[in-house]
Amino acid sequence: MFIVSVTYLQPLEVVDHHLPAHIGFLDDYFARGIFIASGRKVPRTGGFILAGGVSREEIAAIVEEDPFKRNGVASYEITEFAPSKTAPEFAALIGR
Repeated sequence: MFIVSVTYLQPLEVVDHHLPAHIGFLDDYFARGIFIASGRKVPRTGGFILAGGVSREEIAAIVEEDPFKRNGVASYEITEFAPSKTAPEFAALIGR
């Protein structure tokens, strides 16, 4: 499993211009079952994506497809995470 930290490099006006394409990118990978959760940082300086079921190389390649990345809007940090304990409703995340 991976935690992808997204950090904006451009003003929010530029971020908002590319937001519809970014949301389309997210929707595609949610539909494929790779993205598990995503959301904004507070304050709004970027966001996080929780992903699973792929290798480090695959998630790195997926991130390269993000319109935010392709247009220089954001930088990305990928951290691998191996959950060993969860609340009961998230037990399926263990070993993913």
